[in-house]
Amino acid sequence: MCGIAGYFQLSNAAAADASAARAMADRIVTRGPDDAGSWAEGPVALAHRRLSILDLSPAGHQPMHSACGRYVIVFNGEIYNWRDMRAAVEGEPYFAECVRAWRGHSDTEVILAAVACWGFEAALQRMVGMFAIALWDRRERALFLARDRLGEKPLYYGRFGRTLLFGSELKALRAHRDFRADIDRDALALLMRHNYIPAPYSIYRGVRKLPPASYLRVGADGAETLRSYWSAQEIAARGQAERFEGDDAAAIDELERVLSRSIREQMVADVPLGAFLSGGIDSSTVVALMQAQSVQPVRTFSIGFHEEGYNEAQHAREVARHLGTEHTELYVTPQQAQAVIPRLPDLYDEPFADSSQIPTFLVAELARRHVTVSLSGDGGDELFAGYNRYFFAGELWRGIARVPRPLRALSARSIHAFSPRTLDALARWTRPLLPRRLRHANAGDKLHKLADILGHNGLATIYRDLVSHWKEPAELVLGATEPPTALTDPARRIVLPDIVSTMMCLDTVSYLPDDILVKVDRAAMGVSLETRVPLLDHRVVEFAWRLPMSLKVRGGDGKWILRQLLYRHVPRTLVERPKMGFGVPIDAWLRGPLRDWAESLLAEDRLRREGYFDPQQVREKWREHLSGGRNWQYLLWDVLMFQAWLERHHG
Repeated sequence: MCGIAGYFQLSNAAAADASAARAMADRIVTRGPDDAGSWAEGPVALAHRRLSILDLSPAGHQPMHSACGRYVIVFNGEIYNWRDMRAAVEGEPYFAECVRAWRGHSDTEVILAAVACWGFEAALQRMVGMFAIALWDRRERALFLARDRLGEKPLYYGRFGRTLLFGSELKALRAHRDFRADIDRDALALLMRHNYIPAPYSIYRGVRKLPPASYLRVGADGAETLRSYWSAQEIAARGQAERFEGDDAAAIDELERVLSRSIREQMVADVPLGAFLSGGIDSSTVVALMQAQSVQPVRTFSIGFHEEGYNEAQHAREVARHLGTEHTELYVTPQQAQAVIPRLPDLYDEPFADSSQIPTFLVAELARRHVTVSLSGDGGDELFAGYNRYFFAGELWRGIARVPRPLRALSARSIHAFSPRTLDALARWTRPLLPRRLRHANAGDKLHKLADILGHNGLATIYRDLVSHWKEPAELVLGATEPPTALTDPARRIVLPDIVSTMMCLDTVSYLPDDILVKVDRAAMGVSLETRVPLLDHRVVEFAWRLPMSLKVRGGDGKWILRQLLYRHVPRTLVERPKMGFGVPIDAWLRGPLRDWAESLLAEDRLRREGYFDPQQVREKWREHLSGGRNWQYLLWDVLMFQAWLERHHG
């Protein structure tokens, strides 16, 4: 895990300067505190910050030149099948011409050899891993930028005049003299809807996020060609047509095989390694398969909270005890969690408002005290139908479609007459009488979401509503027009045979890379911790999409097959419980210890002076939240995270 940066002068006016690229990379030093390097030739300059994981010797230093002399690379990430790729390169008849001799055992050197032997796109298609790559072709005088299939590693780029800047984080681009920090109000509207800014947009005009599973070629004449080398949507559609044909037991066996292979490859490191463990299905499965392949106790990490409804530490502890891991947990006080908030604008660099960013940073910080690499269980919900909204949307539409709209409107008003807090209290009394699949945490907020969507006329708009915070963000953000995304662009429309599959695929191309993986990457790299996500090995993803929905959803529960695999290693009594988000009580904090901080950022005169938001809408939500009439924590957190970012970077 590292950080990369650099720039490409698209005119002959001036040669690139290695020191300027080095200054860009130095802004992301936490991504790579162990080593640094920079290089320039003609119009291009590359720089690298290294977190040493494999081949700790100088043979792994970057920027790295290919043995044939044609290519120069800076690379962030890990290629897990580098040994297989190395053997394949050695088997090529032109190996001696392209490689000559290996200098070390780094995956970076294997990438260069693969590109020299097979070409850039063919090399990408053979890679199994997470990565962001910048590669300079000295012969063609062309720059290549590439990103891994699922979007684990970030890569920004933007053209300012005749200078193309790129880097792992925006702070690297901001360090260059040609950068212009013009805030994109349209992207801000997307932030208000989603709590993140989806690719390819960024908070700055002219800066793009390279989409997952794609690469950009920039020629000497400045011409840009963006290509995809893998498609999650195509994999999903193909999986629907090429179903796994074995029985339940065969499917569980095959899942264990492909996931164990992924985990085995991702446990390779020349530094201490561990795993995050929440005690839920996904992280428990990853840890169970890690421990099954390890002769030593796996290091596991979790954090706990004293607030009811936010603590899973006791469940993680029980799973760790059963598996025999070397477990470390930390119970966090509200003061410790709140102390993270001033750091968020620098950690996340671009405004980002998933409030679980706070516990994510805390568990990463805890793990980094003991290890340099940590595996996580992210991706299980998107691949195996784990989110409650997958079932909620379909059941809801089937129920409300038969009800006249006036009656739906009356029902919505009835629900809104009670605060989420009151509904939560009522739910606690009635929970023992409900089926297990309806015993949800935060029932009050979920009922209010139900009320909000009773007026919809189709599943597509229901899904969009379920994943939206501010419902009309272009009316909130002054001067904004909401741009098209995977959820709204007809050219990118995803239609699969059933609504659950469609929602899972939409999440895989939007929510997963732009929220979940951003959250984990920035939190972990903020403390120089490498994170790896075995469930997002593209071979696991491709197998998961071949499974029929009956192996994912059964008896009203999602992740059926993942649960069955976990039960081979952990008793179901340790992991079966209602799904709980990884969050903190932002709602109560905003009414209590964070009230003054929030009030200063949401002051009406300040909002008018800065001119980004309609003050009336923001102040109305703030007043309702403070009164306890509604829990607007998520909508307010969206605004607050932008305001805090604006104050830090443009104050």
